[in-house]
Amino acid sequence: MSRILITGAGGMVGRALLAELAGSGHEVIATDLAEPAALPATARFARMDVTTDDPAQVIGVERPEVIVHLASIVTPPPGSGRALAHRVDVEGTKKVLAAALAAGTRRLVVTSSGAAYGYHADNPAWLRESDPVRGNPEFPYSDHKRQVEEMLAETRRTHPELEQVVLRVGTVLGQGTDNQITALFRKTRLLTIKGSDSPFVFIWTRDLARILLRAATDGPAGIYNVAGDGALGMSEIAGRLGKPVLRLPAWALKAALTIAHPLGLSRYGPEQVRFLQYRPVLANDALKREFGYVPEKTSAETFELWKTWAGL
Repeated sequence: MSRILITGAGGMVGRALLAELAGSGHEVIATDLAEPAALPATARFARMDVTTDDPAQVIGVERPEVIVHLASIVTPPPGSGRALAHRVDVEGTKKVLAAALAAGTRRLVVTSSGAAYGYHADNPAWLRESDPVRGNPEFPYSDHKRQVEEMLAETRRTHPELEQVVLRVGTVLGQGTDNQITALFRKTRLLTIKGSDSPFVFIWTRDLARILLRAATDGPAGIYNVAGDGALGMSEIAGRLGKPVLRLPAWALKAALTIAHPLGLSRYGPEQVRFLQYRPVLANDALKREFGYVPEKTSAETFELWKTWAGL
């Protein structure tokens, strides 16, 4: 039995992990700004704001053997901007990492993202863990995950006694998933860049929770891409949804967003075109072969589940 502390336990993935841990025999401490809904009886709650001194205090008292660090901001709330996301993603991870080292934590599991690779024209068709993590300064989430990964890499060099499992996760879909990516699928016409279908790789929420459970218990340390088998381009997604595709030249969309964004007509600037053109496509060979987990749902099956839940 291990003492496992989870940050960001109130989020969609955190709640799924808590459900997987229920009845496992491990001592579980769920931390977040508020107690997760339907907290299992086998877990207890400790309030922790990763942007404050809470990590040092809570982790110092609990002294967990394993920390699963999920706290992150994918889409900052309106009006919060990039600063809040940096405080949570980068500075918060730094605080959790320092507290883990001080408390003698044995293993740290971190959910990074495929976005850490960056949205680049020269990305290989299928990215593997040996490919460089470059991020994009113009995309806060991508840039912050790059910074976090660099921090973790330096810690592996200076503190090899702390085992790390770093999961570069694809697009997570599950019941109730509603974010800036699923918003693309709800539009009347699906937008894509002419000459670039830029596929998505999806991972089912429950598959991710089971991967996190293995990472926190008997799985090997290391860095692993996390995605279901296969990928879906926007054209195929549109076909599954029975919706038309709007294909625009990159230059035309950039020009439109250059005008619309300053006028408040679009929340996105011209840099968003790279997101539509060059999405990272994650190969999951190492996840299956080295980590020892084969996702139950493929990318296509995961999308179909979400589509049913979303009523589309």
